[in-house]
Amino acid sequence: MDTPVFDFHTHSGRWGNSAVFDDIETYVSIMDAAGVDRANINCIFHSDASRGNEVAARFVEQYPDRFVGVAFVSPHYPDEVVPELERAFDSLGLKSLKVYPNYYQRPIDDPGYFPAFEWCNDRGITIMSHSSAGSGDNDLTEPLRFVPLAQRFPNINWVLAHSGNSRVGQKQAVEAAQACPNIYLETCTSFGDHNTITDLVNGAGEDRVLFGSDMPLMDARNQVGRIVNADISVQAKRKVLGLNAIELLGLD
Repeated sequence: MDTPVFDFHTHSGRWGNSAVFDDIETYVSIMDAAGVDRANINCIFHSDASRGNEVAARFVEQYPDRFVGVAFVSPHYPDEVVPELERAFDSLGLKSLKVYPNYYQRPIDDPGYFPAFEWCNDRGITIMSHSSAGSGDNDLTEPLRFVPLAQRFPNINWVLAHSGNSRVGQKQAVEAAQACPNIYLETCTSFGDHNTITDLVNGAGEDRVLFGSDMPLMDARNQVGRIVNADISVQAKRKVLGLNAIELLGLD
């Protein structure tokens, strides 16, 4: 199958106990082995968001044809949120935003996030957030929490990383996507059974599911294989593997 492959969910930075490190050449070699053409790259592992955003920008600077930069900000430092968003997008050229409520220890719909959401809504920025339900996780990012947010901030395209993770979470994620046309589902998970990809595509629609690997926390080859071997049409596979992401981010 000849199609562009875009990985919507990869991490950089240094997180030794999970073998996360920022050797760019290693990332590129893994992408080559997995057949991934381009990847979103974020760095959420530093409390200093500006430091992490510079790591992401360094990947793009060295391989502009392989990486697309993703910004990160934290409501822990409210006075820094908007200035760092302006720097990340206007100076560093990053293209979307990643948030991670598990760090903040407050839910995705906590007002502490609203300055960032308002800024992104004004600019029509895509936001990806961790999402999980029913897998022993907390309830900070249950997929149904995103429905009121998607309605309140309609110019944001909301990407639910992991699509809720567990089977319970996946069902919520599909329900959320059905309720709001600006909610997208991303595929990486270690919980998914054999029908996960098929169910996400059939539930949310083939235009609103995005391939992601969570590399290097998960094996990109395995996560690509889940899409390639899913019981969906070839055209749906092409959309999930890359065409949807390219359109969503406005890439060539």
